[in-house]
Amino acid sequence: MRRFDRMLLSSFVPVFVVAVLFFVLLLQLVDVFSSIWRYLAHEVPLVEIGRIAMLYTPKCVAYSLPIAFLFAVSFTLGQLYARGELAAILGSGVSLYRLVTPFLALGLVFSVASFFFEDAIVIPSFRQRNTAWSAAVKAVTSLSQANITVASPDQREVYQVDYYNDAQRRLTGFTAIVRGSDFAFDRRVDAAWAEWITDRWVLHDCRVFTWDPAARVLTDTSRDTISDPSFDEPPETFRRLTRNVAEMGFREARDYVGLLRRAGFASEEALTDLYRKISFACTPLIVALIASSLGSAFRKNILLMSLLAALVVSVLYYVFQMVTGILAKNGVIPPLAGAWVPFTLFLVLGAMLFRTART
Repeated sequence: MRRFDRMLLSSFVPVFVVAVLFFVLLLQLVDVFSSIWRYLAHEVPLVEIGRIAMLYTPKCVAYSLPIAFLFAVSFTLGQLYARGELAAILGSGVSLYRLVTPFLALGLVFSVASFFFEDAIVIPSFRQRNTAWSAAVKAVTSLSQANITVASPDQREVYQVDYYNDAQRRLTGFTAIVRGSDFAFDRRVDAAWAEWITDRWVLHDCRVFTWDPAARVLTDTSRDTISDPSFDEPPETFRRLTRNVAEMGFREARDYVGLLRRAGFASEEALTDLYRKISFACTPLIVALIASSLGSAFRKNILLMSLLAALVVSVLYYVFQMVTGILAKNGVIPPLAGAWVPFTLFLVLGAMLFRTART
């Protein structure tokens, strides 16, 4: 059977490589032509356009892998069926499950490898691509924002800020509510403005309201400056949250979700994207199951039908994933369901198709 597996994989690998190159080229053309008017308007050199395209290549490979895998498996099995070899193999006592075991094993390997490939290569290159693209087309994003409420990691300090200036790393209209170890009110600090120096916020033109629980008296004192090491919430916490989870590794995205929660923002969108990093990596496993079921369904026009099946299944999966993602990001369904429901349904669909496949 090892010789048979090698023969099957030797037919699969060339088709798979060509399919990956084809879909990568297709995605690259779509990306370049969607931004061509921006490149022309800003007179971006061809060398820079080529560099942006090269940085986008790993992301294209990540997108192309499941589609190419589905196409290559269904085409390879379709060729066996058209030449009558599939009937001979199954008639000799080899089960369909044993026949497609190499493809299922490859699907599992690709799923695990995709997760680490995404974290190690795709994310850094995609981040560089977006930075290069923004610089080329002069797309500027301001990280300053107004009316911010932030809680410290231990929840003992709550900050209210009228405006954060990211360029100067300065807060205007600063208010901090400080609670004691029992989370009872301890003091309130108001400042006209604050600046970030080394490892803390230095407050200027301050008023401090201190509560004495024994005497039940609130005292009010004024100070020119306050440099309290407890006010150490980093400036990044006050920035306008424009970061994209798609540009983060898994650990970074997980920390970002925690930052959103601390800043008091709804984290459904980021949490959904975090879960999708895992569910999307498992896509080759679903593809292997579905492709193994569809391979024996085509006897004529195998190339066209395999390509059509790959595109139809991929579009349905990505669209369904997009719909559940939107529902999760809007709070209609939990983020975990938004990421994993498409995977679960298509896994069940693949299992059903596999049981009804022609043997």
